[in-house]
Amino acid sequence: MRKNIDLIGDVDIFPYPDRSPDEYQRMTSGLWTLLWEDEQGKYPIGYILDRVFRELTRVPESVRGEMTFDETERTIMLFQGYRTEPERTAKVAELAGYWRQNGTFKLLRKWRDELWPVYGRKGELLFSMERTAVGLIGAMRYGVHMIAYVRDEAAPHGFKLWVPRRAANKSTFPGMLDNTVAGGLATGEDPFECLVREADEEASLPEHVVRSRAKCVDVVTYIYITEEERVGEADFIYPESQWVYDLELPAGVVPQPKDGEVDEFRLCDVDEVRKQLAGGEYKPNCALVVIDFFIRHGILTEENEPDMADILRRIHREMPFPGPHKSQNPTF
Repeated sequence: MRKNIDLIGDVDIFPYPDRSPDEYQRMTSGLWTLLWEDEQGKYPIGYILDRVFRELTRVPESVRGEMTFDETERTIMLFQGYRTEPERTAKVAELAGYWRQNGTFKLLRKWRDELWPVYGRKGELLFSMERTAVGLIGAMRYGVHMIAYVRDEAAPHGFKLWVPRRAANKSTFPGMLDNTVAGGLATGEDPFECLVREADEEASLPEHVVRSRAKCVDVVTYIYITEEERVGEADFIYPESQWVYDLELPAGVVPQPKDGEVDEFRLCDVDEVRKQLAGGEYKPNCALVVIDFFIRHGILTEENEPDMADILRRIHREMPFPGPHKSQNPTF
């Protein structure tokens, strides 16, 4: 049976330099840091694996653009030679398309035709990249998660959660439990508008209900490392930030599968959800969001959760890269 801190460790996997210095050294010795440069100097925007770097050196410069690297510092600079964001986005697409056409990385077999943003330190959009390719450069990934619940005074802690089971044919984490609504944030998309769209597409929730009742309650951050059996290719670094929402549903509003992403929704009380968590039934980052929900609603406290301080630190991890997750008033 998995403890809450184990579940957090399943998603916040990247080692911490102050807690696991040897493990951190082993991990980073196999990584290259992707840098960006502005008038203030250079700063990191992503982590690139050795095998991706080797493939970059084999790509014709006409495809990938100019690349400079420092073998001693293990740093790389790419896409810097293009003045505008559309030019950079086009060059990034050319590189990702080249790798897809050549079957270089299994990640790209699940091509989604969705553009995800890569931000600079002033909040500017540096470029956009195909969703499945973002992992190749280890840049920040953004999304939204929402837990819908109903009041039930007879239930443990006075409410029940709507819990979906992911479709068995999903390309990632098939058949696992999820949050009521979740989705990735496309370039230019506001988190709340993304939530409204996903709530309709995944759960058939009426727009007016979501707009009037959904509340942004947190932003969680963590660094995941992919596993082949769940994502399709192992060891890629996924720094992620998720905008978290709660939605208390009125009586009579019931989530229903719509776009094939979900097989079914079940209304589960807190004790059932705890058993599901302990049994490892949840998609890892969804388990983290449920634990965050339990903390905010007073189900998990310092009195009954001995690892509370560590959990709080790891669901609000200080991220090494810039982006709207670092701002109190993010813009998109």
